[in-house]
Amino acid sequence: MSNLKNSKLKFKNEAQEREFWGKYDSTDYIDWKKAKKVCLSNLKPSSKTISIRLPETVLEELKMLANKRDVPYQSLLKIFLVEKIEEELRNKNAA
Repeated sequence: MSNLKNSKLKFKNEAQEREFWGKYDSTDYIDWKKAKKVCLSNLKPSSKTISIRLPETVLEELKMLANKRDVPYQSLLKIFLVEKIEEELRNKNAA
């Protein structure tokens, strides 16, 4: 893309930049083929509140395990879910 417009754009503030990109196409200013992927590993993933029904015995056992590890039971449940999901995905990819 040798027909790129001035790629050294400067804006006074975020509002001005937002207004500019609302009017113009970024492909006129940025060669996206040369773009590099960015890892934002320090960002906290967004969470969504859900409601889940568990048998009382399962909930009590979960609370007991969480108490032994000195963590909230909701956090332990998230850990267990993530571990199981990752395991399932690994097994799926290995098959």
